[in-house]
Amino acid sequence: MAGVPYLKMNGLGNDFVVVDARADGRRFSSDAVRAITDRVKGVGADQFIVMEAPQAPGVDVFMRIYNCDGGQIDACGNATRCVAALLAEELGKRAIVLQTNAGLLSASVTDDLVTVDMGKPRFEWDQIPLSEEFADTTGIELQIGPIDAPILHTPSVVNVGNPHAIFWVNDVDAYDLGRFGPLLENHPIFPERANISLAQVISPDRIKVRVWERGTGLTLACGTAACAVAVAAARKGLANRTVTIELPGGPLRLDWRTSDDRILMTGPWSLDGEGVLPEEWLKAA
Repeated sequence: MAGVPYLKMNGLGNDFVVVDARADGRRFSSDAVRAITDRVKGVGADQFIVMEAPQAPGVDVFMRIYNCDGGQIDACGNATRCVAALLAEELGKRAIVLQTNAGLLSASVTDDLVTVDMGKPRFEWDQIPLSEEFADTTGIELQIGPIDAPILHTPSVVNVGNPHAIFWVNDVDAYDLGRFGPLLENHPIFPERANISLAQVISPDRIKVRVWERGTGLTLACGTAACAVAVAAARKGLANRTVTIELPGGPLRLDWRTSDDRILMTGPWSLDGEGVLPEEWLKAA
């Protein structure tokens, strides 16, 4: 076989290699994923996305998500928008239902914007999960730096398909997230590791955010982190339930509905190119 066709896509700079395995059911090993997403020797991407045959009635596709470290994750909001846009064009409809390891996600496609229902956030300590019990997850006992003068401290924690910790700061650019991110991602309090965000509340309807993504590193955008920041800010009374999250790659609109507690995320998508994955990258698949 000559290789596997792929599309290169991105949502606000958070980029993906997307392959269609609905017909052949092909699976990919962690080694293959790392080779494909390698930015020097491979195509280069934050995540690797596999479109698989639906596993339930009424579902348009099963979306399998890998981080560039080769590990699977349960949710990726930016990738969901990209795949929904592809399916909308292919199937000739605006409403798409995707299945992930985190459950079913519905999406509505309008021109260059996609709105995804990201589901309900989870706040209980064992749902995030944390390695010890905290009654109040709007701010847990966790800090980095000296005890009497911590650099970062008291993050809000939430699960929106994957675990997130949000540190509230006055200036997101004043911290070396590339240095602190891996330490916090792998902190023992997070048995499944965590995505780490710095959040700066500009106004009740605007928050600036930088993200260290679990298994990926610094990223231009993270859809689930935007969801996590939005709901955590609303819980703390720092922002409205409808808010714009400003990421390095651009803005996302978040609406945490009062009627059913579900999070709606709206943002753009982009198709950057296409190609074929060479056989040598797939030998471990």
